[in-house]
Amino acid sequence: MRNTFFSPFDPERPGRSGRPGLRRRFRPIPVRTLVPNLITLLALCAGLTAIRFAVEGKLDIALGAIVFAAVLDGIDGRIARLLKGTSRFGAELDSLADFVNFGVAPGLILYFWDLHELKSAGWIAAMVFAICAGLRLARFNVMIDDPNRPAWAGNFFTGVPAPAGAITVLLPIYIEFLGLPKLAVVAPVTLVYTLVIAFLMVSKLPVYSGKKMGTRVPPDMVLPVFVVVVLFFALLVSYPWEVLTLGTLAYLASLPFGWLSYRDYERRDAEAAAAAAAAAAAAAPAPAGDALDHADPPQSPEDERPPSLH
Repeated sequence: MRNTFFSPFDPERPGRSGRPGLRRRFRPIPVRTLVPNLITLLALCAGLTAIRFAVEGKLDIALGAIVFAAVLDGIDGRIARLLKGTSRFGAELDSLADFVNFGVAPGLILYFWDLHELKSAGWIAAMVFAICAGLRLARFNVMIDDPNRPAWAGNFFTGVPAPAGAITVLLPIYIEFLGLPKLAVVAPVTLVYTLVIAFLMVSKLPVYSGKKMGTRVPPDMVLPVFVVVVLFFALLVSYPWEVLTLGTLAYLASLPFGWLSYRDYERRDAEAAAAAAAAAAAAAPAPAGDALDHADPPQSPEDERPPSLH
């Protein structure tokens, strides 16, 4: 007697069309969808390598790996949109890689550098930073599909993004590599600073995203842009700690301006909504009751007589 249960690889198992011997075929994946994911995996490798060098005490290489991961994270999304290779899989992979690269790795680097002197308190600060990075990424994935967001809201992040938070939270190490003396208060200050950056990541502070920047370059600005980019990376390689320190301080100083710009957009939306409501109210027909109130009063029979009879 033939078994009535079909095995997973039974060639006579009916397919979706009901015909036996018809197997499901998967479409080939275009190469353009693999390139952004490979860049994301390369960034993940950089983040994991940063953890390894932090454990070995080679903090300069660990910081370089974090910066390299941040650069790759900044270009993988642009390349995916350029090649039209965006996918749900790539978005989830990018979030998982960001959690490791910009949440776990910076927290461990800070702990192995100086927070371990505070014992459990230092570990709690490193752990809180990693958790806040994960929460920030989860909130970003949820809010990106919000249909009620205005179009201009795409110019802003809600809270400090994870890559910027990772680069910013490592500021105390940059300052030490500049040659400044390490004082006894560095560990407590680093703990407080780490918690502040973690709070900014999960806060609702509007932060300018810069996504609209660099999508179009005027023809007369192509060569200057090349020169500026090459100069920046040359300075970053030659004077890494100076560039990272100044860049971090400038980024922190720019946060209030992003909030002011966001408030300006909200004010414009409120004014436009009020003007639209006023125009709609003015264009609406008057109610029947108001029309009767403004009508001429009915005349009495005496008023209808000729003037000679009054």
